[in-house]
Amino acid sequence: MQTYHIWTEGCQMNVADARRVAAALEQLGYQPAARAEEAEVIVLNTCVVRQSAEDRAIGRLSSLRAIKKRKPQVVINVMGCLVGYKENSLLKERFPYVDVFSPPSDPLPLVHFLLQREGKQIDFEEKRVRDVEMYGEMTLPYSERGKQVSVFLPVVYGCSLACTYCIVPYRRGAERSRPPGEVLEEARRLAEQGVREITLLGQIVDRYGIDQPGYPSLARLLVELSKVDGIERLRFLTSHPRWMTDELLDVVASVPKVMPHIEIPVQSGDDEILQKMRRGYTADQYRQLIARIRQRIPNVAIATDLIVGFPGESEEQFQRSYTLLQELRLDVVHLARYSVRPGTLAARQMPDDVPEEEKWRRFRLVEDLQEKIAEQIHAACLGKVEQVLFENRVKGRWRGRTPTNKLVFVETEEDIGGKVLAVEIIRTGAWSMLGKLV
Repeated sequence: MQTYHIWTEGCQMNVADARRVAAALEQLGYQPAARAEEAEVIVLNTCVVRQSAEDRAIGRLSSLRAIKKRKPQVVINVMGCLVGYKENSLLKERFPYVDVFSPPSDPLPLVHFLLQREGKQIDFEEKRVRDVEMYGEMTLPYSERGKQVSVFLPVVYGCSLACTYCIVPYRRGAERSRPPGEVLEEARRLAEQGVREITLLGQIVDRYGIDQPGYPSLARLLVELSKVDGIERLRFLTSHPRWMTDELLDVVASVPKVMPHIEIPVQSGDDEILQKMRRGYTADQYRQLIARIRQRIPNVAIATDLIVGFPGESEEQFQRSYTLLQELRLDVVHLARYSVRPGTLAARQMPDDVPEEEKWRRFRLVEDLQEKIAEQIHAACLGKVEQVLFENRVKGRWRGRTPTNKLVFVETEEDIGGKVLAVEIIRTGAWSMLGKLV
């Protein structure tokens, strides 16, 4: 039996990309292996959005040299943002033992390599369309069908906004919306395979359709997806404040299958830093947006992203971010320390002048603040009954999420995977809650 192993680092888009690669490999007859050492095909799906993620990818890649030396027949494939969408000759020179380099979201270079190795002749131009249909838009790998309750479904690839700190446009290319018919068909296939929740993905997901005249808006796409039988919950991420429309908010408020859960990054609470980041809004405009979201969607949960230690960020500017979070009391803060990303405008023009120790100090201050806020938000759920979609079993407990994306654990011997059940919350903490079935 031929086997494969996929190591994935980074964002939800990388998770979706790994699913596509796994589906393509299983279409060729490969089966998953738990460890890289046991596989005939090893895929490293990489992220470089932060220096720490790039370091992990390089470390993992370097460790595979020993496996390749011991088993020369093993195929090593590196894909994702470490590779980028343009040919990277320096990467090939540095890691000559890698057989295939693939751009993000594209399983075809690996598929073609494996087919050619088996002696099958490939006419790339004639067969590319058929290959994309067969391998590029697969839904679930065979090994996951009937097991996956919630999956990520990309609807926008790449990004054209080019915030000064962000490497994504340089590695994933320009913004490209997928055809709505293709998205709907994939959603139908996922539902047939047991999926109950779909999260639509895009670097700026609320820009869906803007690059393609005649495409529906994200709001209209969600309405159409809500009609797919078997799909019980819909989410979307990550949004941008400039494109969060009233139409989209009204769909979240009025369509039962669209969950009241919004991911809307702020990145900084200081106007000068926001301008240097090229975010296109002010802190007060972000405040007004949060107020508008909460006014239109009762009981909404809001998550944000924040970067501390951006070039030139003073203590006073950091305090504005801290105060903004104190004031808005958002449900989740995805927190990052600024790290230089080669090729970005910030890397070329702005010295990384905030010391690492200071970045960590600010990081921990925000972390402590948000832990207290999350504890208080969750404590308000104590004794209430929530509708929880259960996904899988973790250490003897069933794990699921509320409509507002709160993590809930329940102890039961019953198989409740894929079910939406009423749960009374009996214990709360900063990161999750414990409940019992009603």
